[in-house]
Amino acid sequence: MKAWVLDAFGPPDSLVWRDIETPRPAPGEVLIRVRAAGVNPVDWKIAEGGLARLFPCKFPLIPGWDAAGTVAALGEGVEGFAIGEKVWSFCRKPDIQWGTYAEYVAMDAAAVAPMPASADFAQASAIPLAGLTAWQSLFDVAHIRPGQTVLIHAGAGGVGSLAVPLAHWAGARVIATARAANHDYVRGLGADLVIDYTAEDFARAVRRAAPDGVDVAFGTVGGEVLARSYETVKPGGILVSITDKTDKDLAERLGIRVKYVFVKPDGAQLRRLAGLMDQGILPAPEMVEMPMAQAAEALAHSRTGHVRGKIALMVA
Repeated sequence: MKAWVLDAFGPPDSLVWRDIETPRPAPGEVLIRVRAAGVNPVDWKIAEGGLARLFPCKFPLIPGWDAAGTVAALGEGVEGFAIGEKVWSFCRKPDIQWGTYAEYVAMDAAAVAPMPASADFAQASAIPLAGLTAWQSLFDVAHIRPGQTVLIHAGAGGVGSLAVPLAHWAGARVIATARAANHDYVRGLGADLVIDYTAEDFARAVRRAAPDGVDVAFGTVGGEVLARSYETVKPGGILVSITDKTDKDLAERLGIRVKYVFVKPDGAQLRRLAGLMDQGILPAPEMVEMPMAQAAEALAHSRTGHVRGKIALMVA
């Protein structure tokens, strides 16, 4: 098969498109013929060595954790899938090496699910990592409930554009941050209030809208934005971060809870997300489709931090 390969950590233009042995599905695995690979910020971070402290990284290394495609082969003991069936998966493995910027990827069947009937390959490839991140943060950790107020940063981004409609569906009042140009888009996703973080202090704006503080702050942006988000949470509320580690000492002084979330593969939750997409509850994000040949350009674009929706690399 052909794949984008790194022989050492480096910038996006270090990727080399070359022939590599097609994987064979081990027992319990599904071999996916990749039709679209979703692009996420973690991909360029992996390429540059940014996750080497968290995961064993082996070379040659193929980046990419999101895939949508068809079942090409089934490993021993795998049931419930058919050859040629359209599937999607968050393909994070214990070791970082065999990713989705390739014509084929093998993944544990427990992390694979049928694609939403309403989505094409590009749209489906955009969802797994971001959708599972939003789901696990909002429901498994924050346990959001109807009537609560939820702050979601970067409402037009990859995770935020899925978290906003999920929180709206759950019956929460949704406050999101976004640049002014994205306000209509984010309101259309279900946000009740959108704050232009470039024009005003978002923490003060949140406190004006929710004087007692929010029940849940979802930190999809790190650094100073995450640091200021602590002050937006009401006593007894929770701050969930998917970027930086949380400050438990500060949280204790403020009387709030904090949790850092690193998303896990989960085929059952992908089935839930597929159902919500097919019901029209979870809209597909805006897509930028690029040919797989432009992987370096896609990573460079992702690195800017200003992608509206998601990027998909398409495999012919």
